[in-house]
Amino acid sequence: MTLRSRLVSLSWMCFLVSICQARRATDDKPNIVLIMADDLGIGDLGCYGNDTIRTPNIDLLAAEGVKLSQHISAASVCTPSRTAFLTGRYPIRSGMVSDVNSRVVHSLAVPAGLPLNETTFAAIAKKQGYSTAVIGKWHQGLNRRHRNDHLHHPYNYGFDYFYGMPFSLYEPCWPDPSRDAELAISRRLWICVQLLAVTAFTLTFGKLSRWLCVPCFVILFMVLFIFLLCCFWYFSYTSGLYWDCILMREEEITEQPMKAERAGSIMMKEAISFLERHREEPFLLFYSFLHVHVPCPTTEKFIGTSKHRLYGDNVQEMDFFVGKLLDAIDNLGLRNHTLIYFTSDHGGKLEARLGHVQIGGWNGIYKGGKGMGGWEGGIRVPGLFRWSGKLQAGKVIEEPTSLMDIFPTVAALTGGTVPQDRVIDGQNLMPLLHGAVQHSEHEFLFHYCGAYLHAARWNPKDSQAVWKVHYVTPVFQPPGAQGCYETKGCACSGERVMEHDPPLLFDLSRDPSESTPLTGDTEPLYNLVIETVANAVREHRKTILPVQLQLGKELNEDRIWLQPCCGVFPFCFCDKEGNTSNLGF
Repeated sequence: MTLRSRLVSLSWMCFLVSICQARRATDDKPNIVLIMADDLGIGDLGCYGNDTIRTPNIDLLAAEGVKLSQHISAASVCTPSRTAFLTGRYPIRSGMVSDVNSRVVHSLAVPAGLPLNETTFAAIAKKQGYSTAVIGKWHQGLNRRHRNDHLHHPYNYGFDYFYGMPFSLYEPCWPDPSRDAELAISRRLWICVQLLAVTAFTLTFGKLSRWLCVPCFVILFMVLFIFLLCCFWYFSYTSGLYWDCILMREEEITEQPMKAERAGSIMMKEAISFLERHREEPFLLFYSFLHVHVPCPTTEKFIGTSKHRLYGDNVQEMDFFVGKLLDAIDNLGLRNHTLIYFTSDHGGKLEARLGHVQIGGWNGIYKGGKGMGGWEGGIRVPGLFRWSGKLQAGKVIEEPTSLMDIFPTVAALTGGTVPQDRVIDGQNLMPLLHGAVQHSEHEFLFHYCGAYLHAARWNPKDSQAVWKVHYVTPVFQPPGAQGCYETKGCACSGERVMEHDPPLLFDLSRDPSESTPLTGDTEPLYNLVIETVANAVREHRKTILPVQLQLGKELNEDRIWLQPCCGVFPFCFCDKEGNTSNLGF
């Protein structure tokens, strides 16, 4: 063999080896799709026992993957729960909690937001060469000093792409029959203001240049009229619909106010487009549903399709979109190389009612719901993993796990490392999912309501028991109810909670609905459990460092100069999505 032939052969061998190494590296780093529903009750899904709402696509995800039966949120309301999910840390560590009634980012006009020194799973994945995106609900803040600084935009937390709602759905967002008329009025009124402003400027310039002889009061009257017109326009629209119910693509506002019923279709279109753009490289997609938070905006195609009115319709529409996302992954040939995870940020809201009709989620056999820091119904959520060919189909894991576990799990999957300069409360789930270990790494989990610790659970490594200790519980009203219906939500402190001394004790392995508290007379291990958990709580509190509360009164109040605007403030109406009636869904 000639020297030239040997060199050519050696080059081909090096090329083939490099391809194999690249393929091996790619196989070791799967694509990651994290799907989170909003306010979904664990009892709303067929795979968790519901037989009246149809969720075939989510149920198939459970059948083809691993189901976690004791998956726990770190908070029972949106903002702190999502903070813990993103960072792998109890939200009290980052200050994303409150010591007052408002326990979430209150609006887009507040400076509160996820501190920039926090590291998210997206930032870790990005360092490992992943393309990252969040599509849907953010609710971690937006602006800090002025309306366009976007200090708390997803871009600053490791996400390469964002499309969705920087705030959250709530009642003013839907329905909105007057939106189109107001858009038209806004455009015409803005033209009038511009003409008046140009006229006032021209008259002022002409008077100062002595080209025109115009009384000063005429110019002052015009300026005052413009000012009053702007004030009248702004204060006519005090509803959050105009200031919080917006959609953004990257850093541009595309709809203000948004058309909530079509947002789900546009979000799915954006998600599939992201998958198509990055099919040849590792990616992480956090698909954060607006479903099924009230007011449950639902397209006509699904209205009336369920047995549970609008809420059930909205759940079934969400399941439809999950199916579209799974189909896209399969059609792109990414099924065996993509880990998919599905969950909810916390339990369903019991107090979401229209008259006497329930329009919130169902939490199955579990007591309590959204906003209740300790009761299981507010914090036990679905947890489904599918990674075809890697994870055993149909497996059920009954060990305690947490939404905070996603952070270290993503770090392990992407080849990254978790920060060493802070406490990480989550645990890598891959050994448990693969079956390499049989027991959860969480011996203790702590359950907060705002800044207040309400309960803790203990999962002894040498026992099947899961002990739950409640130090504080909300006072339900009216008496005998199972929620806080009179106040439309439960409190974390003050007169609307009850402190327990001695604390309430339950064994969730025998009493998952927390119906009958154990006592020293009925449980031989009562004193041991109470003392052990109390010691764990004391040790845990030693690790909590004082930080500024982002959701406290100081930072979580509106500042008019922070309100986002797609035009010239206060004329902020726009619709840049155009005709999206034919989205293929």
